[in-house]
Amino acid sequence: MKTLSALLLFAFTAPSFAQSTPAETAAAPGCGAENAKFDVKTDRSKHPFVKPEPGKALVYFLQDDSYFLSAPRPTTRFALDGNWVGATQANAYFYASVDPGEHHLCAGWQSFVGFNVAEKSAAAHFTAEAGGVYFFVVNDHADRGGENQRPAGMKLSALDSDEAQLLMSKFGFSTSRARK
Repeated sequence: MKTLSALLLFAFTAPSFAQSTPAETAAAPGCGAENAKFDVKTDRSKHPFVKPEPGKALVYFLQDDSYFLSAPRPTTRFALDGNWVGATQANAYFYASVDPGEHHLCAGWQSFVGFNVAEKSAAAHFTAEAGGVYFFVVNDHADRGGENQRPAGMKLSALDSDEAQLLMSKFGFSTSRARK
């Protein structure tokens, strides 16, 4: 009987030893180093829309804070294939040139945005073709507070080119520089 009890105890506890590391430590393949920070400048009077160089593709990164009803608004970093390529702040965008092929994207808030945060990073992947233009948007959300407050967070998704150009006409153009 003791042997049966020991076997049952082992059968129910063994899976807990086999669990992987917590989800908080997992990172998407597109993300860069967590400690990377950017200084961002946004020009609200510029709205460039450029075409890719021959043999390359172009990726536009947009940050839509229409539903981020708290202050301050986050600085959002964007990465391609494990390297941060730039950052935006509050309804802004920038673009980056890429080679054709499969690419992994990551977006993440570089600074603390509050106590009630659900998602502070997001990821996606896509396959670029030479001459292609691709648009990805981070939709940030946060409530001001109150009884029905949901956690702050973000979502990264592909964006239709017409919708992207409409948003870009309203958003500012960001330039960023990695802090040393």
